Amino acid sequence: MSHLLGIDVGTTATKTILIDTNGKVISGSIVGYPLSTPHPNWAEQDPGHWWKAAVESVRKALNQSGIGAESILGIGLSGQMHSSVFLDRHNRVLRPSILWCDTRTKKQCQWIVDRVGVEGLREYVSNFAFEGFTAPKIVWLRENEPAIYAQVKTVLLPKDYIRFKLTGELATEVSDAAGTLLFDVKNRGWSAQMLQRLQIPSSWLPEVYESTDICGRITREAAQLTGLKVGTPVVGGGADNTCGAVGSGIVKPGRVLSSIGTSGVVFAYTDRLKVDPQMRVHSFCHSVPCKWYLMGVVLSAGGSFRWFRDTIGGLEAKTEELSGVDSYEILTREAEGIGPGSEGLIFLPHLMGERTPHRDPHAKGVWFGVTVNTSREGPAFGAALMAGVGTGVWSDLVEATDQTVEITATTQPIEDNVRIYNQLYPIYQSLYPLLKEKFAEVSALME
Repeated sequence: MSHLLGIDVGTTATKTILIDTNGKVISGSIVGYPLSTPHPNWAEQDPGHWWKAAVESVRKALNQSGIGAESILGIGLSGQMHSSVFLDRHNRVLRPSILWCDTRTKKQCQWIVDRVGVEGLREYVSNFAFEGFTAPKIVWLRENEPAIYAQVKTVLLPKDYIRFKLTGELATEVSDAAGTLLFDVKNRGWSAQMLQRLQIPSSWLPEVYESTDICGRITREAAQLTGLKVGTPVVGGGADNTCGAVGSGIVKPGRVLSSIGTSGVVFAYTDRLKVDPQMRVHSFCHSVPCKWYLMGVVLSAGGSFRWFRDTIGGLEAKTEELSGVDSYEILTREAEGIGPGSEGLIFLPHLMGERTPHRDPHAKGVWFGVTVNTSREGPAFGAALMAGVGTGVWSDLVEATDQTVEITATTQPIEDNVRIYNQLYPIYQSLYPLLKEKFAEVSALME
């Protein structure tokens, strides 16, 4: 039996899974790493931690499976979007990666909008200038760390740094490149106009492939570290949300994915490029060749849950230490004891600013409705499928998902709960407009 390997470089951990060519998961491994917030609004990670985690998770997945590395036909890569890796002329990392959830680049985003114009952004890159994107990070580096900026030779995205370490190749693919704000999403190539306007050298950017193209092979050094076979093909792979969508079968019209990780995402497939007139949602390249997708993003979805656990859930964390039961599972069970509507308690999850639909880096998290009675109660799979297409197991991603992705359950809404939430949702929607000016005032005071 032949096998495929998928590696997903996430915000909190790197996950590796091994599947057979029927789509059955044989083994998997997750290795975590820290996230650094040295200043307000900053979020950084050491790319060396990603590589160390990738090596360890691949080794563990291989050891758990009991199969030989020679049976692996190909490898696909997935990773967090937008985060920047700056390399010098010797391909050494110059500084910690600035992550997708970092919002230090407010001024740089405004400079980009002023310099390029809203119409220029729509024409050149099909997206607005959001703080988390890669281009404003490069501008920030130029303005704030000129000595490091002067040494930059290459800018990579997280999964593409792992590709470099595995294969020695500097490359990316369309779905991840689309989130840099330097990519012509319509024509699926780097935007010469955008690079010229922002005065960013085109030589810094790697060659772009489609997601299922082979763009490197495992080197001898990487094979020794990971246990993989020398020469094993590595395909382009995709951005984490795209790989997650492929792994869920979102490769045809009429299919939509809602996923919650650190961020919350709604992902919709489209046969042709569509751009929101107000650019409130992202328009990016799909991993399916010559197809695209629309994506709305809440920056702190699962991240809000993690904040709650770390800040308020001390008892659950202690229980996890003593019992081994996951603290998130404990919190979820406690929440199940509260009725629909949470007794009128509403939470605005803007812990790191917001993208969709408000596009506001100043937005803050808010509890609304607190009373005296209130109590405290598969991206790696998709990457592996891309490896299968790239190595000839399936003809395309539609065939791959048709043969491997199964609907295991259908969930119907509870009608009584729907009535309650239909009444609460307009209240939730009204809170942000009422607080928008105050969010900006608080941000100004904190600067």
